[in-house]
Amino acid sequence: MADKKIIAVVGATGAQGGGLIRAIVADKGVEFMARALTRKVNSDKAKALAKLGAQVVAADLDDPESLRRAFDGAYGAFCVTNFWEYFSPEKELAQAKNLAQAAKQANVQHVIWSTLEDTRRWVPLSDNRMPTLMGKYKVPHFDAKGEADKVFVDSGVPTTFLLTSFYWDNFIFFGMGPKKGQDGKLALTMPMGDKKLPGIAAEDIGKCALGIFKKGRECIGKTIGIAGEHLTGAQMAAALTKALGQAVRYNAVPPEAYRGFGFPGAEDLGNMFQFKCDFNEVFCGARRPEVARALNAALQTFESWLAQNKSRIPLE
Repeated sequence: MADKKIIAVVGATGAQGGGLIRAIVADKGVEFMARALTRKVNSDKAKALAKLGAQVVAADLDDPESLRRAFDGAYGAFCVTNFWEYFSPEKELAQAKNLAQAAKQANVQHVIWSTLEDTRRWVPLSDNRMPTLMGKYKVPHFDAKGEADKVFVDSGVPTTFLLTSFYWDNFIFFGMGPKKGQDGKLALTMPMGDKKLPGIAAEDIGKCALGIFKKGRECIGKTIGIAGEHLTGAQMAAALTKALGQAVRYNAVPPEAYRGFGFPGAEDLGNMFQFKCDFNEVFCGARRPEVARALNAALQTFESWLAQNKSRIPLE
């Protein structure tokens, strides 16, 4: 193990980081070893990662010194932030700065920054097609990540910018799966019209990240976008119908209706879906399944993901 390069994985107990940890430990011939960063080293999730063979280390994104210690001796670092924990773009941007600074101080040779577009490049705050949120954002959980790209560039840390896609796992964990209407029938509700949504299994993000670390320096400075498939709402509903064995219709609502649903983050997500619709060719073009498949030969389609996960989707 001593001759293996350490990959420090932020968000190790989350979807993306956990996927990378599992990808590293499952790849017996790989030249890397996984270092799992978490605030709660004694949690069940952290213990499960240790049991898999990962080195579990305490670190907090709000504590730069803890990050520097956790990155010490690492060849690579996978950096991600979780907007949905705090609903604060400012906090997310501050955490990104802490990550870049710590990676620079620890002389990390390859950072992957899991990012998204700053939608304000396409929809300036003066554009009233969608409301401005939190005073200075259009899609807060996108914009701060995109803004943080410059932080990594300016730090001089060798960075690959990884553009991720909609997790199909959101149908399990984020309450975005089919819901029963008053008529008792299932409907998948999204404000995507007839446009395609790039989607991916969260586990495959980690596997693609491992592929990037394997390629090494040729990926430095590049933006790499990944998706498992590009599917319309109608296509996803048809796949769900087939997998679940009961009819699921696609309920295409307007973005303004989705923004008014009232759950935490509804306005943010409504704006997000509208951005993906209004700039569909740009958004899909930046996330190509063939790129993801070149990094991860086991890339799942929506149908293959459903075959493994259909029983986990709550049908309310």
